[in-house]
Amino acid sequence: MNILYGLLSPSAGTVKIKGEEVVLRSPEDAIDRGVGMVHQHFKLIQPLTVTENIMMGYESPGRGHNRYAVAVTLLVLVFSVSLFLLFLGSIPALIASVALVLVIIAAYKSYEIMNYIVEKLYPHTSRGGVRGFVARFLYSISMTFRYFIMNFVPLGIHEAAEKIKRIADENGLAIDPNARILDISVGLQQRVEIIKALYREAEILILDEPTSVLTPQEVDELFATLEKFKDSGKTIILITHKLREPMALCDRISVLRDGELVGTVNRVDTSPEELAQMMVGRPVVFRVQKGPATPGDVVLDVQDISAKDVRGLPAVKGVTFQVRAGEIFGLAGVEGNGQTELVEVLTGLLKSDHGNIYVKGRNVTGKGPRTMREAGIGHIPEDRHKRGLILPFTIEENLALGNHYRPPYSSKKAGIPGFLNLNTIQKNAEKLVHDFSIKVGRVTDTADTLSGGNQQKAVVARELSSEPIALVAAQPTRGLDVGATEYIHNVLISLRDSGVGVLLISAELDEIRNLSDRIGVIFGGRIVAIKDPETTTPQELGLLMAGQTGEVLQ
Repeated sequence: MNILYGLLSPSAGTVKIKGEEVVLRSPEDAIDRGVGMVHQHFKLIQPLTVTENIMMGYESPGRGHNRYAVAVTLLVLVFSVSLFLLFLGSIPALIASVALVLVIIAAYKSYEIMNYIVEKLYPHTSRGGVRGFVARFLYSISMTFRYFIMNFVPLGIHEAAEKIKRIADENGLAIDPNARILDISVGLQQRVEIIKALYREAEILILDEPTSVLTPQEVDELFATLEKFKDSGKTIILITHKLREPMALCDRISVLRDGELVGTVNRVDTSPEELAQMMVGRPVVFRVQKGPATPGDVVLDVQDISAKDVRGLPAVKGVTFQVRAGEIFGLAGVEGNGQTELVEVLTGLLKSDHGNIYVKGRNVTGKGPRTMREAGIGHIPEDRHKRGLILPFTIEENLALGNHYRPPYSSKKAGIPGFLNLNTIQKNAEKLVHDFSIKVGRVTDTADTLSGGNQQKAVVARELSSEPIALVAAQPTRGLDVGATEYIHNVLISLRDSGVGVLLISAELDEIRNLSDRIGVIFGGRIVAIKDPETTTPQELGLLMAGQTGEVLQ
């Protein structure tokens, strides 16, 4: 899809739009050809308004607002006057005119520069110390200068806001053009991205995993909007790994595996089972096979935990729950409601501000990752590249991480530094590769040579080899195909049945409902309800995930 949007150049093949072969060297080329894209991770600048984000980078005359139209008019006027004065022999007047042209160009260009600076500075404004102070100082200066430019240079923001309002109303995408991105929900931010494509007059709309951060109700609203687009003659390309989505929305479905096109089928002629087999090359069991849970003692006890995010804002607010041996406790919620910070607190990566954490009765509050691991907490992180693996390290090295300082991987005894037992590390890696069916060339290859599914298997293998008492599994199937997802699900069920307590954090509602024995719903950093998956509908969970509840569970 990055090729179709001009972000990457193809090494072979051609792209045709309406029968015409085209070369898309940049997103600008794609936009000019009527192609729009909504990325999985939104390309929005948080401190700026909806209007400013939508109009950014699209300032050509007559298509949105008059920023460059005014600039071109002024330039022509100045040059005309300059030529006239030149023929009269007035060199100083010519110099003054050229200087004025440069001032005009600088004024318009400085708006783009200020937007870039604001985007880069904003994430650092919450830092402490000197770096945070400097970031806040520069940020305030940049915002002040932006305000000056917006008020004294004709950027056409009001015209753009009116057009955005009209597009939103016509397509049922209600949005406030003057709202700041950081003040609106994730679902509304996605609307901004869609309106941005329509603002650029897109006839072909590419959506990359558009439902990954939406509640079930927001998914329904999105699909209704896309149906309207289709009925109006627009083309929709939907990229997703959730089989129910193309079956609900698409007319034709193409399946890619390992970068190759496996086939294209009509929706009415296929089934989720057939699509899954095309995706992984074998039959896939969709319904998780599990018996009733037999919960034992509490292995993870979280009491009134509160914590702040990287900006210093409250992210986790008085969270209390327990996970018992032999059960899967699922935590459902739209991303960005404190799940990441909660996981980091439970695994020792982030200090809590309040509350206590007990592992089998032992108070481990405020301890670091090594202590939490030694206490019996396993961790499948939501970002396997950032937290789970060191990609330039070999596979065998990654499979020993977290245990490398302990026998038999190290000869360290009685606190005296020793040496790594490389033969033991290699044999351990070969055993885990075999036991967990990790597809590798050699265990001495680097971790970045593995596919996403096999990278996740490597993380799971390493964590389970430590024989945890409780496993914190954060988004364990993110980015995996249905085959790898099936494998991870079976591993979690096997863990539960062996007596391990599993805390499952996932934005996939189906995954939560199929695997969990109890479901907690998190919204705004709080647990708003704990439900039985057997008696709770997806609609009820969706409403709770959206914050529509009368009472917060303490």
